[in-house]
Amino acid sequence: MASGLPDYVASATPIPQKNRAPWYKNTAQTYAGIMLWFVFWSAVPVGDRAGGGPVSTFAGGTLAQGLLVGFLALIAAALACHFLFYLVPGLLGMKTGLPLYIVGTSTYGVQGGFLMPGFLMGLLQLGWVAVNAFFAAVLLCAPFGYAFPSIPHAIVAALWASVGMFIGLKGIKYVARVATFLPLVPLVILIVLLASTIGGLGAFDSDALVKTSQTAAPASQGALTTFGIFALLMTYVVGFFATAGAAGADFGMNNRDGRDVQLGGLVGIALATVFAGGVAMLVVAGAYGSGTAGTEKAVMDPTALMNGILGTKAGAVCMWLLALAAFPTVCISSFIAANCFKTTLPKVNPLVSCGIGVTVSIVLAVTGWAGDVMAVFSIIGASFGPVCGAMMGDYLLAGRKWAGPRSGWNLAGWISWVIGFAVGAVEFIAKIPGFEALAGKIPCPPVAAFIVGLVLYTILAKMGLESKTLEMPDTVSGAS
Repeated sequence: MASGLPDYVASATPIPQKNRAPWYKNTAQTYAGIMLWFVFWSAVPVGDRAGGGPVSTFAGGTLAQGLLVGFLALIAAALACHFLFYLVPGLLGMKTGLPLYIVGTSTYGVQGGFLMPGFLMGLLQLGWVAVNAFFAAVLLCAPFGYAFPSIPHAIVAALWASVGMFIGLKGIKYVARVATFLPLVPLVILIVLLASTIGGLGAFDSDALVKTSQTAAPASQGALTTFGIFALLMTYVVGFFATAGAAGADFGMNNRDGRDVQLGGLVGIALATVFAGGVAMLVVAGAYGSGTAGTEKAVMDPTALMNGILGTKAGAVCMWLLALAAFPTVCISSFIAANCFKTTLPKVNPLVSCGIGVTVSIVLAVTGWAGDVMAVFSIIGASFGPVCGAMMGDYLLAGRKWAGPRSGWNLAGWISWVIGFAVGAVEFIAKIPGFEALAGKIPCPPVAAFIVGLVLYTILAKMGLESKTLEMPDTVSGAS
């Protein structure tokens, strides 16, 4: 074992070039499947769900200033995901052939890297399991007239999370056999919804939608400005994508070269994000333009409009199909969490650690906290914004390569993360008595957290707060 290296780093084996594949066989399709998850695109027109439901907190949601503004904001968010959050981790994975929890030891040290970003990645998966269970239960119960909060919703959400965790712990290989094809389900449903509503796009009036929202939901905070829509969509999309961006290292280690990394991200992340979110906005606009959306509740979630667009029976079938297509996602999140617990808590029976974990997920789902996706994604963005920022700073300082594992706890990484997290979580801190004045002071917390992580890591590194680099075994020539 190399001097000073813990076993989990010294035993790391890079993926050889002969085992790697083109971008369209791994990275692009996997990321596209993530962005086609109905939980993501269904909330793009809504922006911020009022009480976790299909109505926006803001009059007119992200369509308040029209489709063009909404699309431009979505494109900006998609490009931020690719260039800021995914690209450097992806290149690090490609250049080293090593996964995130190994390349992260350069930024956080071989001791600190055990927790960051590895353990944090696993811990946040419990939130993903909760979000998946909450919204899958919404779609599965809706055809029977039940919504959140209700006992049927709670039962379905609890069973969904429990079965997902069990399969993630024991049988993820069986889910993988069908997971490749299931993303086609939301893709087809989006196309069907667009074809059914495209005739109403010419009659869509954003001002009328804003007035409808204000009439149907008097408690609305009012329409967002153009800047507000950019900030909200950036916060939402980046927060949703943040953990997947850092996991770019795990995808990149299966890529052949930098071109694969770039194309995999541009197609699987940027293009898929604009397509899925953009079609969702077009569907809502077309539904209101054609009058099929109704006006009673100012619903802006395309999945909640499906009955009016396709009819009750077809809408119910689509709801079930979207929920079932999301099942592999909850299994994969559970799989990541289970691996994390088994790695970081080796002396604890996985059934115990995963049982505690899924209990947390169930509580978040049945209480409705997981339905507040802006809150969930804000926490995720606050957690991984500074991680991706610090990794970029570390990568650039090392000459666009992996610097190698660092000893102990790399203070430059940890200090930048703590301060970056505080910036990203400012809206939650503002809820603490005495800190109310901080509310609304940072317009896009996840991106702000990224910038803080990048700038602060660079400054601290130049001040000498990086710990020393340790030599990797000869089997790893990954700093290329």
